[in-house]
Amino acid sequence: MPLSIRERVPYVAIVDRPSLTLPDGVRMPVWVIVNVENWDPRRAMPRAVLPPPMGNPLLPDVPNWSWHEYGMRVGFWRIFKSLNDRCIVPTLATNGSVCETYPRIVQAAHEKGWELMGHGWLQGPMHVLEDQKASIRRTMNALRAVSGKNPRGWESPGLTETQETIDLLAGEGIEYVADWVLDDLPCEIKTASSPILSVPYTVEINDVAISAVAQHSSDEILKRGIRQFDRLYEECEKAPRIMSISLHPYLTGVPHRIGFVEELLDYISSKPGAVFWTGEQIVDWYRQFNSGGA
Repeated sequence: MPLSIRERVPYVAIVDRPSLTLPDGVRMPVWVIVNVENWDPRRAMPRAVLPPPMGNPLLPDVPNWSWHEYGMRVGFWRIFKSLNDRCIVPTLATNGSVCETYPRIVQAAHEKGWELMGHGWLQGPMHVLEDQKASIRRTMNALRAVSGKNPRGWESPGLTETQETIDLLAGEGIEYVADWVLDDLPCEIKTASSPILSVPYTVEINDVAISAVAQHSSDEILKRGIRQFDRLYEECEKAPRIMSISLHPYLTGVPHRIGFVEELLDYISSKPGAVFWTGEQIVDWYRQFNSGGA
């Protein structure tokens, strides 16, 4: 039997852990994740901005598929420019099938040195896959073909995992995951083989939760992001904390939101010791400076 969730991540209060050490000059790492997904127009949409007419879902769902497709055709490139203009290198969490359907996006990210992180083969829950291992492996092969190396990180579509997912990821060589949004620091997840590191991802500074689910005003990511940053930055005076920012091109890449994200990035950049790291940089720091674990 697979380990239970609680068996995989035993509870340890953040105030009871060994002190972690950051490199000189670094006060707080900030992780930016750009999520690029392939929504199959032959299936029900993973998310919708318009309800179905008369409450009856229809396929193809042209308006909701097009809403997402705008992000691929236009929105991504706004985010791409915003990050490049600020010399910020993010992690690209991408479905493996994006490499086939939208190769221009993945290639552009790779050429700018973005980290490529697995995000499933096609956008949809891990629970519905007939063969998770094959899907994981197919995704890793697609990303390796672009970057020339295995992806080190994984974010499941919708952060979904079955009891076996984490064991399968570890078995395929994945070093860290973003699914377990349970801490402000990395922590070890026990698997059937070697441990996987949970790197602090977010559902708080995440445009899906803010804009698509809660439907806040366009400036919410700026207001919430500043408050999140300020508190973590203050706490970093005594012990490291990590902040993450999760962006989706069809949400943040629209004209009325992108400026607020840029303001947030500029605000963070203005603070001494705030640095933008990729997921793999966080893993390398943790393994190098904190080999005893947390």
